[in-house]
Amino acid sequence: MRTAATPEELRREIAALPSPLVLVPTMGALHQGHLDLMHRAREIAGPQGTVAASIFVNPIQFDRAGDLAAYPQPLEQDLEKCRAAGVDLVFTPAADRMYFPDRSITIIENLLSRHLCGATRPGHFDGVCTVVMKLFNLFRPDAAVFGEKDYQQLAIICRMVRDLDVPVEIVGYPTVREPDGLAMSSRNARLAPDHRADAPRIRRALEGARSLLPLGERSAVPFLAAARKHLEESPFLKVDYLELVDAETLQPVARIQKPAVLATAAFYGEVRLIDNILLLP
Repeated sequence: MRTAATPEELRREIAALPSPLVLVPTMGALHQGHLDLMHRAREIAGPQGTVAASIFVNPIQFDRAGDLAAYPQPLEQDLEKCRAAGVDLVFTPAADRMYFPDRSITIIENLLSRHLCGATRPGHFDGVCTVVMKLFNLFRPDAAVFGEKDYQQLAIICRMVRDLDVPVEIVGYPTVREPDGLAMSSRNARLAPDHRADAPRIRRALEGARSLLPLGERSAVPFLAAARKHLEESPFLKVDYLELVDAETLQPVARIQKPAVLATAAFYGEVRLIDNILLLP
């Protein structure tokens, strides 16, 4: 497995590797969900192609300094996991090699980011779009794989690629879960034991709301009320947001007439978890 720590090294390594190149961008602290993305990338690239990953904790997408400071960065373990997953190339830049000290250009998305995480994390998706575009420019991948747990992120990246004519195929991958239903996340390791035991209620709340669909319910209010009731029964959890949005535009809907997404973010102490569920009319 090859590694590169600077854009210059990355370009040299890519020049020596075969196409197609499929990229899995990550912020490290890798878990099984990330590894599944890498395995999907291998399926797309084929045995003769190149699977590449980036491990970069992007400072400009964090809205809370404490969250950035606490984000785990076990680089050596991450590299070993990449090697075991059959990754061919890993890019591990420092922040000062990704951003010039006087940088003045940022990519701004101003529609799909108005709700959900974008409403409570100002500047977050500007940071995401900027770093993903930089990675696309550096790697020039044929395809890139992203998890559907970050549904809003995936939708925004697809829109960015569409609007800016970026020649890369975006591939979504279903959320990977723990046996108890909790969506896998690098932040799960920071949960206190009682919080970890309680956290699967996030998935149960969303599934409970979805159970209203076969009963003929289509108004948004009962879905939101059912999910919120279950979430707020926790003595530990604080709801950041709970919204029902159109699956394509990410705008709030009053009735489910097209595919919609019920999405939530919740805090356990300082740890923020997200999840979502698709609702089909």
